Parts: sequence; structure tokens; C-alpha cells
Amino acid sequence: MTSTDSTSGRPDSIGTGPVISFPDAGAATPEALLPRAADHYALFQDVAGEDLEAWTVARSFAPEVLPRIDDCWDRAEYPTDLIARLGELDLFTDGMDIPGHRRLSPLATGLVTMELSRLDGSVGTMVGVQGGLALRSIVLLGSEEQKQKWVEPVVTGQAFAAFALTEPDHGSDSVSLETVARRDGDHWVISGQKRWIGNGVDGHLTVVWARVDDPSDETLHGQVSGFLVEQSLPGYEAEVIRGKVSLRAIHQAHIRLDGVRVPLDARLPEARSFKDTSRVLFATRAGVAWGALGHAVACYEAALEHARTRVQFGRPLAKAQHIQVRLADMLATLTSMQLHCHRLADLEAAGTLRPEQASLAKVFCTRSARAIAADARDMLGGSGILLENQVIRHMADVEALHTYEGTDTMQSLIVGRSVTGMSAFV
Repeated sequence: MTSTDSTSGRPDSIGTGPVISFPDAGAATPEALLPRAADHYALFQDVAGEDLEAWTVARSFAPEVLPRIDDCWDRAEYPTDLIARLGELDLFTDGMDIPGHRRLSPLATGLVTMELSRLDGSVGTMVGVQGGLALRSIVLLGSEEQKQKWVEPVVTGQAFAAFALTEPDHGSDSVSLETVARRDGDHWVISGQKRWIGNGVDGHLTVVWARVDDPSDETLHGQVSGFLVEQSLPGYEAEVIRGKVSLRAIHQAHIRLDGVRVPLDARLPEARSFKDTSRVLFATRAGVAWGALGHAVACYEAALEHARTRVQFGRPLAKAQHIQVRLADMLATLTSMQLHCHRLADLEAAGTLRPEQASLAKVFCTRSARAIAADARDMLGGSGILLENQVIRHMADVEALHTYEGTDTMQSLIVGRSVTGMSAFV
């Protein structure tokens, strides 16, 4: 039987075992965090100060994730204890200004998302749902009372929060959602269904997006607004969606809202139309591009390590011309992804980032991550389909990124509308 080095994940003698090692959890310099072999244009080698600190904290999470995530993914189990740990590490702020918590620059926000997705897509999605969507909805659109009640529990990971927009019959056309919040005296009565909702089951709070039915308010009637719904309320029923082959270590829920009653002050007061919903979605779109970059980095590094260490026909694979050409092609694609993401961070920092720019990056980076993952899987041969070698998990998980936060087609149409001046949505 072959023993395995618990630090690297590599077998210490010839035999079965992982062929890809774990990253250095103690890395504290840009060169250690992202070696130049994966940062060909040295785009991230000058990261310093608080940005570097945040990136280092995200990497330090590796020993808590990688030794167990394959088993969780295989069993489709959600390690919810990681949410509390992410809160303790203060990694849910996602660039928002929350008193008493780490304020991340756009670059640091991207690097944290990249690094967590580089570890595992489900972990990256935990932050995207809890921080990027649910917490941001409250911070951007909530009342002071709502913020006082919910921001601290959510940002610290003590309360699990969900963002419920997508419905069984309304994904890309979410503006047409059918869930209704009807005014009834001092309450809202919410009815409808939601689907693909991370943290929507066995959690604490769901931000439910519904169409307002209140004829007494001409401005709000018929518009989309957000409502803070505690998951313990009567009429809130949710079940885990089974059979997923992507992001298997986080649960998504199918939610049924059957006359759920919430007080009037449960509505997010700044959520007056779908345009306000879009403010939250736009802020997270760039994060999907960074998440795709994290998956691509992990797959490229796995392919490079395997090529350097795998001996076939008496020589390392890396000495074969066709392998070097494939690695160079992967690196070219990866570098293009890095340029997209870094430029997004620059634009956001300057306050000039436009939605169609984030859409273009989302489209390019998720397409590119799929290509790099597929190439890496092929280069690892049979080892590429084993969870212990990480690539197949990333390859499956990036399929979800390709779809969520706006499908490839919808984001491309946003870009197309921008460059032609004509909408093709309807």
C-alpha cells in the first residue's frame, strides 16, 4: 500500500495516489501565490499591502477545503461549517463598505474570488451567494433597521442567506417573474416558486424577489421588489435539488412560497423596480469572470505539473513538442482572461465600469475556462477523471458558471446591444 504526503497530496512512493499536489497554503508573496509560469505578463506580481493580505487569507483556507472537498462533492454534501469559517476570515464583504470589516478594493475582491474558486467552485459560490448577492441586496437596498438586524449575522457567516430570483419558468427572462407579494393590511403575502437558490434550504434568510400587488401604491404596483423572508416562516417550503453534476458541494433549492406572510417592513425600501435588482446582479457579474479565472488557473497548473512529472516513453511529457504547444496555447488563453479581469478591476476602481464590459468579460472568461479545463482533463489522461486530481471537479463546476448570473447568450446580447445600438431581446 502506498502512503501519501498529507502536505502535498503526492504519493511518497510509486503507486496509486494523486498526481497533482495541493497549493502552498502558507504562500505570502505574489510569486508564491501565482508563479510566473501562470502569470506570464506579471500582471499580479506587484500586488501588495491590503490587497496581498486578502489574497493570502483566501489561500490560507486551502487546508480546510482541499482535504475534504472531493468527498463532499462526491456525496453531494454541503459543508456548511465552511460558511462560518469564511465569515471568521472576513471574506464575505465582496468589496462593500461594512463597518468593522475588511474593505476590499476591486482588485482584492477579484483575487479573493479567483483564489477561492481555484480551490473549489462550490466554495467560490458560497461567497458569491452569501456575500455578493444576499448581503449586497441588504447593504444596497435595505433600511437601516434591516441592516442592523441582518448585516452582521450574514457577513460573519452566523446566518446563512439566499438570493431568490430565478423561477422554474423564468431564468434568463427573470424580469418576467411570477412570484407575487400582495399587500394585505400590515403584511405582505408572498406566493410563488423559486429554483436554483443557493442557501435556500436549511438556512436562515432568503431575499425573495417578487412582483408587488398593491393598487394603493401606483409607483410600486406591478414592479419587482425584494423581501426579507425568514426560512422558518409558515408557508416557506424548500427542498434540495438532487442529481446535479456541477457545484455538488453546495446545495441549491427549489422553493415554494404558499401565502408566506411578512410584515410591511420586510420589503427592501430601495428595491423599487427590476433596475434595482440589476444593480445587485451587475456588481456580481465581474465576480463570475474572476471565478472562471480561478478554475482555469487550477486546471492549467494541474496540466503543467503533470507534464513536468509524468514520464512516458522514457522522458517527461513536457519534453514533447505537442505538449509544449498545448501548454503555450492554454497559457495564451489564461493570460487573456487575466487581462480581462485586471482591466475590470481598474475600471471599477475608477468608477467607470459599464455593465456591457462586465458582460463581455463574463462571456469570454467562462468560455475560456471551459476550454482550458477540457484540455487539462485530456492531458492528464486517465488521471484526469479522478476527483483527487481536481481537474474533473473544476471542469464540471465551471459549467454552472457558464450559465449562472446571466447565460452566455444573454450576456452576448447585452454586448451586441451595446455595439449595435439595437436590442435583440424582444
